[in-house]
Amino acid sequence: MADVKKIATREAYGEFLVEEGAKRPNLVVMDADLSGSTKTKNFAKAYPERFVNCGISEQDLYAEATGIALSGHVVCASTFAMFAAGRAYEIIRNSIGYTGANVKICATHAGITVGEDGASHQTFEDLSLMREIPGMTVLCPADAVSARKLLEAAVDFDGPAYIRLGRSGVPVLYSDEQAEKIQIGKATQLREGSDVTVIATGILVADAMAAAETLAEEGISARVLDMHTIKPIDAEAIIKAAQETGAIVTAEEHSVIGGLGSAVAEVVVQNAPCRIEMVGQKDTFGESGKPAELLEKYGMTASDIVDAVKKVLK
Repeated sequence: MADVKKIATREAYGEFLVEEGAKRPNLVVMDADLSGSTKTKNFAKAYPERFVNCGISEQDLYAEATGIALSGHVVCASTFAMFAAGRAYEIIRNSIGYTGANVKICATHAGITVGEDGASHQTFEDLSLMREIPGMTVLCPADAVSARKLLEAAVDFDGPAYIRLGRSGVPVLYSDEQAEKIQIGKATQLREGSDVTVIATGILVADAMAAAETLAEEGISARVLDMHTIKPIDAEAIIKAAQETGAIVTAEEHSVIGGLGSAVAEVVVQNAPCRIEMVGQKDTFGESGKPAELLEKYGMTASDIVDAVKKVLK
């Protein structure tokens, strides 16, 4: 997919904030001294009176965001996923989650594609941690177009949400028209298939589509679902896939423990048991390196999805 246009979902986030700032006078954007990287700097320039930089103090960031939200605002509060889900977890759980505050935790630089920043900045636990918080909506867009649609939907509802965004450019999969059909809590079927279903999220949705094309050449029909909403998970789509194809492969730039794979398995084991294989980070830390090389080393590529499909079909 080298010829496909690539845009980082964090870039889409920055553009979204500026546009929404004009429409929503109650929108407040906050950051933890990373506004250049998270792209909140665009909003800060356009609406300085509604931007708060809390400095390198992520726990304060989300505590302050709670207070501002409870005063009647919608807050988008950003930092790297490692520092949001990790360093500020207790504040997010007890302040935002427990009170149901209208805070959107827009965490960038998630997963191994943080690349050269290394293991300390590569988080594979964030989806797991966030989906465990009662009442927390958890979103993981596949591309820049769907990111804008999901961000808009998240800002539209009253309550906490975690939106996972990336550093690296990813292929644009959706047209604006296709994105209009995206709904929180409903998986998007991107490809028909009858032999196996690949359920992917985030950057691995593009790899799932590439894998499906490779499999088709070998006579294997793979359905592809973009599970952009990790919570509430689309149980209906998962059960339908399990019953109709009889085999599922999950794919995520996240630990296979507690993330998309676990969420899908929870639905399957209770409703429609079938064979499952999981592509993702295998209970290990990452390392510094080029994003593409790291994805290959740690088994999160289209080729790995193809291998998982062949394994599950055996």
